Amino acid sequence: MTTKEAVAKRILDLCDERNIAVNALANLSGVSPSTIYSMLNEKSKNPGVVSLKKICDGLEITVREFFNCELFEDLEQEIQ
Repeated sequence: MTTKEAVAKRILDLCDERNIAVNALANLSGVSPSTIYSMLNEKSKNPGVVSLKKICDGLEITVREFFNCELFEDLEQEIQ
């Protein structure tokens, strides 16, 4: 799994845990729905750290809590 795929999956998992839609997450975090959707699909290869921090704020978790997940333990090597 790539880092980008892990970030997208983590966002979706956190939304599922809280029973909120992506549009609701956008409202909670102050990030446009199009930005979040681009993080979830192939449009964005590199999710921005500022947007990710806002999403964490909207979910009321820290960035550390976001990345404290087994998804990020065995990521593919990104250097080609």
